[in-house]
Amino acid sequence: MEGSSAPALRRDPYEVLSVSRDSSDQEIKTAYRKLALKYHPDKNASNPEASELFKEVAYSYSILSDPEKKRQYDNAGFVALDAEGMDVEVDLSNLGTVNTMFAALFSKLGVPIKTTISANVLEDALNGTVTVRPLPIGTSVSGKVEKQCAHFFGVTINEEQAEAGIVVRVTSAAQSKFKLLYFEHDANGGYGLALQEESEKTGKATSAGMYFLHFQVYRMDSTVNALAMAKDPDAAFFKRLEGLQPCEVSELKAGTHIFAVYGDNFFKPATYTIEALCTKSYEDTTHKLKDIEAEILRKRNEIRQFETEYRKALARFQEVTNRYNQEKQSVDELLKQRDSVHSSFTVSRSVVTTGGSGHFSNGSSDFKSESPEEEGSSDLKDKSSKKKWFNLNLKGSDKK
Repeated sequence: MEGSSAPALRRDPYEVLSVSRDSSDQEIKTAYRKLALKYHPDKNASNPEASELFKEVAYSYSILSDPEKKRQYDNAGFVALDAEGMDVEVDLSNLGTVNTMFAALFSKLGVPIKTTISANVLEDALNGTVTVRPLPIGTSVSGKVEKQCAHFFGVTINEEQAEAGIVVRVTSAAQSKFKLLYFEHDANGGYGLALQEESEKTGKATSAGMYFLHFQVYRMDSTVNALAMAKDPDAAFFKRLEGLQPCEVSELKAGTHIFAVYGDNFFKPATYTIEALCTKSYEDTTHKLKDIEAEILRKRNEIRQFETEYRKALARFQEVTNRYNQEKQSVDELLKQRDSVHSSFTVSRSVVTTGGSGHFSNGSSDFKSESPEEEGSSDLKDKSSKKKWFNLNLKGSDKK
């Protein structure tokens, strides 16, 4: 599929996005948005060069938006990055029917595929021409959104609610694939995309949520190192927590905030229920989430250290296992040779049978065994003599 791998000839990501090395995360994100919209395949259907530039922009952003990848690149360039592990978003609207079917198949088999948002949705939001439905705090709205389309909602909060914290969640009992989007107000009067969360399967449903709780909350990116995990079963465990990415926004100010549900199914609409709530009545749950987030980060650091220890032990175990198999094979062969040598210490060479007598020859003497027939005949004589007394006629035996 086009867009699923990094460009063969790679330019400096800072040069591609036209940002400096000391640019902030927000500046990098803003530059990416503008370029992604400019070169989006939806707007450049007849320009193959724009499609390549779009992939290059997405690839560069995937490096600079990830603190760890950015650090590795700054230290050693592309050499420090595993190109096969880099993930680029795929635009479904530009894949065509055949490739979309393949993408749907891979997704069904559990292969994580990141998809980009349609340029039409982003452009309409930026122009402010989208319809925004109100979503009051403490309520929920259900709906069905077409693929590569979005439903927009406005959540208005006051100072007290903003201080307590806000949660916006979307669930789908039909296990639809969707994205939860958050837009910031643009200077031109429209809305610019600020956050997006991919739906994840949780039990018998799919869900996505955004948590603005005044402390750092993390999202899980299941596509991180997906190829490395496929090649190495052990990596599936050790890389599992590497997908944790810090959310860029941890709190909301009082006012109206724009969220959207984007239909990310391959062929059909996505059914969903979106709800917004204030965490003032969920204080215990909020504290619990904060503790768990901190514990997961500690565990991630522990797992990173443990992986080194595990890999060394595994290599040693493989080494000892190989030696065990070699030594076992060597011992078995020596014992086999020993048995063969032992069996050669004998003067017996053959057994010859003539008539009813068996003669065992060892080159020095002959032994003749008694015939089984003769033994049988003597037994018959003994039996006949013992049975004679049974023929006696007892007196009166014929009388009635």
